Parts: sequence; structure tokens; C-alpha cells
Amino acid sequence: MATLFDKLWEMHRIGDAGDGEDLIAIDRLLLHERTGGVALKSLAENGYGVRDAGRVFAIMDHIVSFRSGRSRDEARSPGGEAFIVETRAMAAQAGIHLIDTDNPAQGIVHVVAPELGIALPGLTIACPDSHTCSLGALGALAWGIGSSDAEHAMATGALRLMKPKQMRVTVTGKLAPGVTAKDLALYLIAQYGAAGGKRCAIEFTGEAISALEIEGRLTLCNLAVEFAAFTALIAPDEKTLAYVSGRTFGPQAEQEAAARAHWASLRSDADATFDEEIFLDAADVQPQVSWGTSPEHTASLGASVPDGADPRALAYMGLKAGDGVRGLPIGGAFIGSCTNGRLSDLKAAADILKGRRVAPGIRAVCVPGSQAVRREAAALGIDKIFIEAGFEWGEPGCAMCFYAGGETFPAGTRVMSSTNRNFEGRQGPGVRTHLASPAVVAASAIAGHICAPADILVEGGGA
Repeated sequence: MATLFDKLWEMHRIGDAGDGEDLIAIDRLLLHERTGGVALKSLAENGYGVRDAGRVFAIMDHIVSFRSGRSRDEARSPGGEAFIVETRAMAAQAGIHLIDTDNPAQGIVHVVAPELGIALPGLTIACPDSHTCSLGALGALAWGIGSSDAEHAMATGALRLMKPKQMRVTVTGKLAPGVTAKDLALYLIAQYGAAGGKRCAIEFTGEAISALEIEGRLTLCNLAVEFAAFTALIAPDEKTLAYVSGRTFGPQAEQEAAARAHWASLRSDADATFDEEIFLDAADVQPQVSWGTSPEHTASLGASVPDGADPRALAYMGLKAGDGVRGLPIGGAFIGSCTNGRLSDLKAAADILKGRRVAPGIRAVCVPGSQAVRREAAALGIDKIFIEAGFEWGEPGCAMCFYAGGETFPAGTRVMSSTNRNFEGRQGPGVRTHLASPAVVAASAIAGHICAPADILVEGGGA
């Protein structure tokens, strides 16, 4: 009997390389401006063209400026505009799809791909970005690759791969109110370690997974790479089919019925076996916050830094074993990224921010994950809630998820962040990043210290 991953692999396996690797057909390849122009230029200089331009999409996201009202070529780091300009020119020359900085569909590649139906159940999708695993939330086989692999995929339409082992993570029960997919992912990583995914293809399943909305599933799969997974998958269900129906790059109307029948068949057989199994009870998961410099350095919001914690991480974060993270004063807050920059994330934060103000001395920034999210948020008045609370409201892109040599928080600033990585210097030299859900980030920005949304409600809006 076969797993969902086995089935997707076999559907796309077009050859045996003879050395243990298989040749896998790539349905859609995604690029961004950090790698897109470089890969396309290198491909052309080596005398190759793009085999099927209709399958390749370049999206501007990594280094575009998030300043409200930005210009077309404006980057957030000195010299970054060269990547934007070159990607634009090379995409036009290659004839691939380009979602430019001024395109109404622009945004972070992992947010835009589901919105436009570039990511669909059953497709193989590769992108030179490690968080491509996000798209497995729709039942796609999606993974991050290097730039040279991107060139290979463009020239040949295929990639050589060693089939990875497989893991099933079953989450029983229901997440408590206020506990999110982000908390579940951080809890998993904290319990089993940042290497706990063992480079497996992970299938998430169970009652708690079925209960997640699509945006929560995207968040959960997004963080699989922080668990050292090859990729992550969630079998398509009715929620998935409803989400992907009618998207721009999805099936045409006359193909819809056949597509839905195919998508509905994409699931592991009941007696399929996995190389590794993990079982979690959703009732054990509480709101999480990281204390160190790896996503595995995470604990429940009220917990203390554990004994035996990594001394280097503690030194960087200005903490010691036994310290409580809750109550630590902060200097910054960021809501956005491919992990938590979707509309549901902004709604959750806005519920906390409404009628309240960010504490004095804190720089708070919100950058919607895409122009579509930004428009939908504006239609709901969410932009006004953020702005009136004292947040900067940015233009879509990866923004302050990672430091690109430009704008950042001052060294030593403790920042609450809805992003995916808290490595040393991830958000800038010396910046101390604490990962959490958007609601916890918003509550902490209001309080001026790390806290739970419930603390804000008790305190009546102040701190």
C-alpha cells in the first residue's frame, strides 16, 4: 500500500538515474528576484533556453522595499534594485510569467502561489527557497532547491532526486481557542528538536490537522523545513478543493470536474506504512514563544528558559537558565512573512490591537504577505486598526523576516516576530528575535513586554 508521497512520486517519476536517484518531472518552477535574474542569465550564457516557459513564474518578494508607496525598482538594501531590474529583464527575455513589483498580484512567493492557483494538489513545485514546503498544505509535492537546480529544472523540466524516507505526524484532539498552527509547529520542533524531521517527507494528519483552515495548514507546512524535513504534505480534503477552485492558474471550467476527482483521490492508503511516526495530543499545545536562536529553543509562554540551555544562545539573547520569557521588555514587533503574513494572521492580530496603542518606544511593523492580502485587509478596515495602534503598514514582501543589509532594528533590540527563524542576526546584527503567533506578537507590542493576549484583556488595554 502507498502513502500520498509515494503516489505523487510515482506520478512524476520519469526515469531511474541508475545510482539510486530518480528523475522527477517538475510541473511548476518558482523564482524570486534574489535568484531569478541570476539563474536565467546563467542559463542563457550556458546556451540553454527555458524548456516550457509557461511553467516558470518569477515573483518579486525578497528584497523589494516594504516602504508604503515604494517606487517600482525600490529595494530595501543598497544595490538591491539591480536584482529587481535584472530579473525583470531576464524574465521578459525568457518569456516566463513575471509578477512584478507593481503587479496587483505581487507578494511573497509562498503566499502568492496558493492565491493564484500556481500551487495545486498533486503538482510538483520547486523553488530556490527553503520554505517552498509551505505549498504541501494543498497536497502538492513542493520543496526548496538551489539556484543551479533551478537552472536544470528550467532547461530540462526535471530534477534528479534520491527519494527521502517518510514520516507521519498525527495530531489527535483539538487545539484550544487561541492556540494556532504556529504554536503547533513550534511545539513539535521544541519537543523533537530542529533535526527531528530527519530529512523525511512528512505527512501531517489527524483531527487537529483536519480542523485547521487552509491558511493555518500553510503555516504548519511552512515550518517543516525548520524541523529538517524534506517537505511536508497534507492530503487534500473538501476545504482544499474549495480553496483552490477557480484560481487564476488552476484548471479551466471544463477541466474542473476531472481535476476535483483527481485531487480527491490524493491520499495515503489506510494501511500505508511510514518510516517514522510521531503522535501528538493537541490538548498539550499552548501558545509558544522562542527564547533562543533556533526554533527548537521554544517553550510555552509561561515557561522558563530550561537548565542546560545552549550557552551561546543564552549569551546572544541576554538570558540565563531559569529566566522567564514572559514579561521581558521588547523594543520591536514584526507581523508578516510567508509564515504568518496572510489575512487570517492579520485578523488575529487586529482583534488584539483594536482600540489599543503600541507601548512607547517600540517600533511595530506589519507587512501583508501579498497585495491581495493588503487589499482584503483594507476592505475590512484592518489597515486602519494597525495604523491607529501605531504600526507601520508596509507594501508586500519578505521585509523584516530577514536582514538584507538594509533597514532593520537596532542591535540588541528584543523583537517579537511572526516569522520563521530566530537565528543570530536573522533580523539584523545583534537583534534578538522571539518567534510567536501574530496574536502574541500584537499583545506584546501593546504591553511593551512579552505576554499573552489574555494578559492584555485583563489589563484593559494598557500595560
